[in-house]
Amino acid sequence: MTLITGHRGARNLWPENSPTGFRNVLALDVDAVEFDVHLTDAGELLVIHDATLDRTVEASGPVRALTPEARASHRLKDSQDVIPTLAEVLAILAPAKTKALHVEIKSGPDGNPYPGIVEKVAAELARVGLEDRSTLTSFDVSVLEDCRRHAPQIARLVSVNAAWADKQGGLRTFLTQVDSLVDTVAIHHELMEAEWELITDMLPLDRLCVWTLNDETLIGKWLDRGIGHLTTDSPDIALRLRAQRSTHDLHSQHPGDAQ
Repeated sequence: MTLITGHRGARNLWPENSPTGFRNVLALDVDAVEFDVHLTDAGELLVIHDATLDRTVEASGPVRALTPEARASHRLKDSQDVIPTLAEVLAILAPAKTKALHVEIKSGPDGNPYPGIVEKVAAELARVGLEDRSTLTSFDVSVLEDCRRHAPQIARLVSVNAAWADKQGGLRTFLTQVDSLVDTVAIHHELMEAEWELITDMLPLDRLCVWTLNDETLIGKWLDRGIGHLTTDSPDIALRLRAQRSTHDLHSQHPGDAQ
């Protein structure tokens, strides 16, 4: 069965990376919740996607420059929430013991990793006993090497799209490089489609994640292919389609039950 991940909580349903979204997504039958982490100069781990505030917050400027006081005063757009800390998000998600956490470690506005962020994130996950339920994710192989060095007990996932694969010397070279480093490879759906034979020759379906799918037809297509993981902004659609297929498969195996 394909495992379904709510991207940035479930950003087509609620404001992305918001406490409200994280609380609400727990009511859905998602298998995992994905969110992003930045590190401020003040030492706070903040859950927000961009390295700047402008797109998702009623403020502007780099995330890393936020003081704790400023963070607590800036609301997310279309929300009464403020930017949550990692600790606050983990407190919301920890009680949902069936949900895995995909924790994407982001880089600063210059594209470089934040010094010390891996150790800080790993320590926070350990503090609340969520190491076994968590996967540390990044596009940056050097960040994932840091994850293996500092938190080898936590699973790892690497993300890649066509442009990123080209920068790494091509998809085959990239997949060979990361094979022993990560548990899961998350591939943009357009690249996955274009290189399906290559990818499936190199990796089993259960190690593959396709992202980010929100169109009903595309979601159905990848569910039918039996991909291991599917990341979506609209987990309600993906869950409905998965349930429909499960019911159909059950009736196909036991046709008399449907009469």
